[in-house]
Amino acid sequence: MSIPFSNTHYRIPQGFGNLLEGLTREILREQPDNIPSFAAVYFENLLERREKTNCDPAEWGAKVDDRFYNNHAFKEQEPPEKEESQTSVKEETPVTDFEFSEEDKKKEENAAVKIQAAFRGHLAREGMKKMKDGDLQEEKTQDNN
Repeated sequence: MSIPFSNTHYRIPQGFGNLLEGLTREILREQPDNIPSFAAVYFENLLERREKTNCDPAEWGAKVDDRFYNNHAFKEQEPPEKEESQTSVKEETPVTDFEFSEEDKKKEENAAVKIQAAFRGHLAREGMKKMKDGDLQEEKTQDNN
């Protein structure tokens, strides 16, 4: 008797993939002997950090995925009651996500220059390689004649 295959598609809960990616990254970084116990300790630390900071990495990962695919997660609207009570606070203290110091800006600029220089060097090497290959082909055709 044969059992027909079901057409069931399982969905991965939002944020779960990011949690597993984080665990995988740490396993590859640490190379533990006992992976299940390492995973248990990893998730315990994650739970402690979530309780201390009130930031759930699974929820954050779901928002990042949502932003990547449709850019709606970070445009959440607050209920009207909250908007009215917080308008004066928002006007007094503007909130910026990150404030960079001049030193950070210099480091970022230097990193960008290094990356650009490395890429330009890569392009130059590729160009030279193509030129050498072209010269070799011309020499072969001249030698055959």
